[in-house]
Amino acid sequence: MCKKILITKLFREGTSFFIYPFRITFVESVLNVNYPAQVLISVPKQNLRKAVQRNKIKRRIREAYRINKWILYEPLTDSQKQMAFCIIYTSKEILPSSLIREKIILLLQRLRKGHAQIAG
Repeated sequence: MCKKILITKLFREGTSFFIYPFRITFVESVLNVNYPAQVLISVPKQNLRKAVQRNKIKRRIREAYRINKWILYEPLTDSQKQMAFCIIYTSKEILPSSLIREKIILLLQRLRKGHAQIAG
């Protein structure tokens, strides 16, 4: 996600929830892309000071999202809606990939439920 207008809309109008170690903000919007969802991944410098550590966490989150994005894509495609969301990593330590993967699955399922509540 790279459009400043969309990012501003996401944080102003979006709905948030927390699943440790992630804070998720999402908003349904017309994205003008061929994908049902766009994601922004953020690892704050205040939590992990070294860029190597932040990049490692971002790689783990991206991979977990890539493998499991179908959980969210199916209902969005069926209803022909689009969603933008932000995943913010809040832990101050590097968690294992397996835990990150489990939590990404949980947050995608919760986003799917959030989409159903907004759409229905």
